[in-house]
Amino acid sequence: MISVDEALAALFALVSPLASEEVRLRKASGRVLAQAAEATRDQPPFSTSSMDGYAMRSADAMEGAKLAVIGEAAAGHRFHGTVAPGQAVRIFTGAPLPEGADHVEIQENVTRDGDQIRLNSPEAATANIRPLGGDFRIGDTVAAPRRLSPADIALLASMNVAHVSVTRRPVVALISTGDELVMPGETPGPDQIIASNTLGLEALLSAAGAEPRVLPIARDTPESLESAFRFTRGADLIVTIGGASDGDHDLVRKVAGSQGLSQSFYKVAMRPGKPLMAGRLGGTPIIGLPGNPVSALVCGHVFLCPIVHAMLGLPAEPAARGKAPLAHDMGKNGPREHYMRARLGEDGALEVFDRQDSSLLGLLSRADALAIRPPHDPPRKAGEYLDYLRLA
Repeated sequence: MISVDEALAALFALVSPLASEEVRLRKASGRVLAQAAEATRDQPPFSTSSMDGYAMRSADAMEGAKLAVIGEAAAGHRFHGTVAPGQAVRIFTGAPLPEGADHVEIQENVTRDGDQIRLNSPEAATANIRPLGGDFRIGDTVAAPRRLSPADIALLASMNVAHVSVTRRPVVALISTGDELVMPGETPGPDQIIASNTLGLEALLSAAGAEPRVLPIARDTPESLESAFRFTRGADLIVTIGGASDGDHDLVRKVAGSQGLSQSFYKVAMRPGKPLMAGRLGGTPIIGLPGNPVSALVCGHVFLCPIVHAMLGLPAEPAARGKAPLAHDMGKNGPREHYMRARLGEDGALEVFDRQDSSLLGLLSRADALAIRPPHDPPRKAGEYLDYLRLA
């Protein structure tokens, strides 16, 4: 067996960033920016008023000053004249600052009588103005790689960027294996169960930025699994679920081996998830996950998501960890790194569930974290800090 860190390093060695493609900005949220995007205009493109009030020269902004109102400026409609000494322009939020003005006095500090205003208690000079280019300037960039958030989309839109170069989504072929499985909505036989892993991993991979393709369930015959592998052509990553162990009905390694599998590793010193396999099949990276539902999804968080991120051009690094104090005492850990279902309390303390059987999806659904126990970790007291993975 190899360690989790060694397994991740071996998996990162199997993949590389994919090619880029150009998409409309409106379709780019959540995608990974592959090339830096450059602003084609300044923001704001002109100095603007940040308040409703009156634009004037700062030299005139004195208590008791009386100024003549010579026009009006609104958002989208500038005042085309020049503000001279003793003059002011009625201005509204977002309107371009008139030529000659360098101060906006808010309307609450002004008394108006016809076309004349009197300043009651003016603010500091140059107040209430957003300067030209105060947010960004022409040529400023949004750097790549970067997963584009809604705020990034808004920023790029304001830069007048209509199309962006993003990394192509990795196509992940998902193959569930086993005579005991049927898909949700089908009627299981007396000895069958629902293929829950398939849909859980499909959702996890989609959220990570991949394009999962669920293939028909491979039955426990070499012919069925060989047929499933034929459907993986064109995939960037093959993921099998179940059948990767050493039992009489575990055929993934045997059939893949007969088709030219170049195995990178088999078995990881972790719990759950020990019977994990990886390598290349016909030049395509392949990962064989355990069949137990929790094992498969834990391995999805620990291995699949970081691998997808690396294929998208993001840094090849483990899933981000946090630290939190334990809510209770815990006994010692065994020889494998243990990923334990847990919840973060309102006080930030980590409550690790008593039951950790790898078949209990109900507990995984209730968990919002995986507490991580290193191999041979000694007993822990309440208040001691543990690493954890956040489950989104």
